[in-house]
Amino acid sequence: MNAVPTAAGMGLLSCEVCRLVSRAPAPGGDAHCPRCGATLHARKPASLARTWSFLIAAMLLYVPANTLPIMDTSSLFGTQRDTIVSGVAFLWTSGSFVLAALVFFASVMVPLAKMIALAVLAGSVQVRSVRNRRTRTRLFRLVEFIGRWSMLDIYVVTILVALVQVNTLATIHAGPGAAAFGAVVVLTMFAAASFDPRLIWDMQEEGERP
Repeated sequence: MNAVPTAAGMGLLSCEVCRLVSRAPAPGGDAHCPRCGATLHARKPASLARTWSFLIAAMLLYVPANTLPIMDTSSLFGTQRDTIVSGVAFLWTSGSFVLAALVFFASVMVPLAKMIALAVLAGSVQVRSVRNRRTRTRLFRLVEFIGRWSMLDIYVVTILVALVQVNTLATIHAGPGAAAFGAVVVLTMFAAASFDPRLIWDMQEEGERP
């Protein structure tokens, strides 16, 4: 692996905005992309620090997102406060098995899987591990792919609201769990965007700090 030439070793920088690969300027020169003008960096600045910050915040909010009421329903029959878990249980007991599985997967499993994967990636770089680097790179690509479906979580909430609004006399208000739920989705997206997968490969270079 060490014999393979790298872009950094050849003095090349990749623009994070337009992806243009250009030669690094001479020492003291301005490192800006010649095409879009964005500032060039050999690696994302403070990648691990920002990744851990977003990830820890998402982990802290994950519990209230799944335990606090995500919506309050008021009707002639009283007031009901539903969490994501209680919504899944209601759908399952009412016979909507596919929808219950979709809600559970999108709202509980996907955010949890993303946080675990990002923790493994950031932790392995933090301890300067050189094991399974190809596997970890594929894992990061999987996290990026899952991130494209993050809005599915919001659609889940919409489906639950639509089910309740079958009763025209019902009034629905977002609960505190909805804010925590949306924050978890956004924070995991920021954590994935902050992580620089190139650290997996070059963190063993002498004198380099991820």
